[in-house]
Amino acid sequence: MNAKLKTFAEYKTEAHTWITLAGGEYYPDILHDACTLYEPVLVMFGKILRSSESSIRVLQEIGQVPEGWMRIQLSRVFRKYVSPETPVEMLKRKNQIQEICERFGKNFRAINQVQRAFDSRPIPDEALCALLWEYKDRGKKGYDLTSRFFEVFRKNFPDFIIAGPEGAGRDIPLGEIFTNYPNPRRPVDFIIQHQAKTVAIGLARYDSDRGGSQEDDRVGGYINCAKEILRYADKHSLKTKIIFLNDGPGLLLGSMWDDYAAIESIRKNRVVVTTLRMVNERITKQWLLS
Repeated sequence: MNAKLKTFAEYKTEAHTWITLAGGEYYPDILHDACTLYEPVLVMFGKILRSSESSIRVLQEIGQVPEGWMRIQLSRVFRKYVSPETPVEMLKRKNQIQEICERFGKNFRAINQVQRAFDSRPIPDEALCALLWEYKDRGKKGYDLTSRFFEVFRKNFPDFIIAGPEGAGRDIPLGEIFTNYPNPRRPVDFIIQHQAKTVAIGLARYDSDRGGSQEDDRVGGYINCAKEILRYADKHSLKTKIIFLNDGPGLLLGSMWDDYAAIESIRKNRVVVTTLRMVNERITKQWLLS
């Protein structure tokens, strides 16, 4: 990093002025739209429930629903009523339904209890619709952050190429960027190239409100990722930089700011942590090509 540039740690005294806040939605304003969107889901769940002889059959029938969005919403309703301990990510995959039944089926709530609980709620159930609404835009703030970073970067550096998903989309596996990369499925959010050479690798995250073990896991994961990329770069005599684009009020919680600042110490001049507001100061052509 250029000696004239501040480190991420040096921004801490005015940290709140260097983060960007994404907008949100007010409660109960969302209830009308939430009920409109999810009432058909609850109606279909009720039909499946009434025609099933067991809770396992309910899940199997959900797995037969051909439309992906509806199947995922039904799976979320199933989790709330029948099996709150089943991981959400497993329920999203219909090819894992048999495995879910084998591993978690014995703890499924009995079908008659599920029916009783379901019948005790109105259609649409405002409380459940509001919970499902929370899933709807999950990840959107991160997508918006990445998209705005791409816009700023392209304006600042028209002679560089930045590539990656500018919204919901597939991350870039490093095995597609580097030959014989030891962890070819390692996903990154963007790459920056100059004259056909990859000069920087980037990961982006909007931290709305996190802390505790999730905070530790995130930073630990970033550190492992940075060390892995740097080991590969050193072995192949590459000067690849690593950019951690992080933003949001979560950075102000607990030890987050200090933890992210520590990531830069892994390798000075090669790793940068930046918020969107710092990009003009911290990401320079001189640094990218050094």
